[in-house]
Amino acid sequence: MNQDKFLEYVQAENKVEPKDVMPDDYRKLLVRQISQHAHSEIVGMLPEANWISRAPTLRRKMALLAKIQDEAGHGLYLYAATETLNNGEIAADRDSTYNDMLSGKAKYSSIFNYPALSWADIGAIGWLVDGAAIMNQVMLMGNSYGPYSRAMVRICKEESFHQRQGYEILMTLCRGTKEQKNLAQEALNRFWWPALMMFGPNDADSPNSQKSMNYRVKRESNDDLRQRFVDVTVSQAEFLGLKIPDENLKWNEETQHYDFGELPWDEFMEVLKGNGPCNKKRLETKRKAQREHSWVKDAAMAYAGKQTN
Repeated sequence: MNQDKFLEYVQAENKVEPKDVMPDDYRKLLVRQISQHAHSEIVGMLPEANWISRAPTLRRKMALLAKIQDEAGHGLYLYAATETLNNGEIAADRDSTYNDMLSGKAKYSSIFNYPALSWADIGAIGWLVDGAAIMNQVMLMGNSYGPYSRAMVRICKEESFHQRQGYEILMTLCRGTKEQKNLAQEALNRFWWPALMMFGPNDADSPNSQKSMNYRVKRESNDDLRQRFVDVTVSQAEFLGLKIPDENLKWNEETQHYDFGELPWDEFMEVLKGNGPCNKKRLETKRKAQREHSWVKDAAMAYAGKQTN
C-alpha cells in the first residue's frame, strides 16, 4: 500500500491492525507517541506515591492507592500496544522503549517534572492534570491504530474517576478552614500553567501534531484541545471559589471562548531539556528501581520459561 492509499484508508476512518502493511513513518510515530504515553503513566505514579503515607484519612489513602494501581495498569496496556509495532527493523519491544526513557532519549509528559508540595496538590493533579489527560485521551479512543484505540477505552473510563477524585479533594478543602482553602488556591496557582502546557506546543510550533492528525492518530489540534480545557475548567474553579491565576483571562463574546494569557513557553522548553524541578529526581528514581529490582523481572521470566517448557 503506497502512502497516498494508506492516507486515504485511515482518513476514511478504517482501523490499522498490527499485521497490516503500514508506512515506516506511521509506525515510528505510533511507537513514539504510545511509548511516551506509557512512560507518562508510569512516571506519573511517583508524585502521588510520595503522599500515600501522608494521606489525611484511611479513605483517602485507599482511593490514592487505587488510582496509582490504575496508572500502573495503564502503563501496562500501553507498553503492550507499543510492542505490537515491533517489526525487527523498528524496535518497539518493552525493554527498548523503557530504556529510551531511562536514558532521557524518550520523553514523558512535562507535568510530572513538578513536585507535589501539599495534599492539595494531589487534588490539583487529579482535577487539572487528569482533566487535561482526559481531554487529550477521549479523542484517542477513535485513533486509527486498533490496539491503541482499544486500550484507550478502559483508560479513559478510569481517568474520569481520577479527575472526580481530585476535584472532590479540592472541594473538601475549599469548604474547610481558611487555611485549607488557601492550600487549594496555592495548588491551583502551581499547576494551572503546567497543566495547559500538557497539550504541547502551539500548533504552529509543533513538528508532529499535523502529521499525527493526517494519520488520524490525533483527532484535534493542541490549540483546540487547550482552548476547550480552559473553557470547561474556568466554571469548575468558580464553583470551588478559586481564582484562575491569569490576569488576562476573560470571556470573549465574539468567539464564545475564554481568552487567556501566553503560556510560559521558555519554562516548557527547559523542562523538555531536562531542567525542570524534578526531571533528574524522577529519572533517577526509575533507574534505581531498575537496578535494585531487576531480580523480580529475571525471576518472572525464568518462571515463564519453565512453564513454557
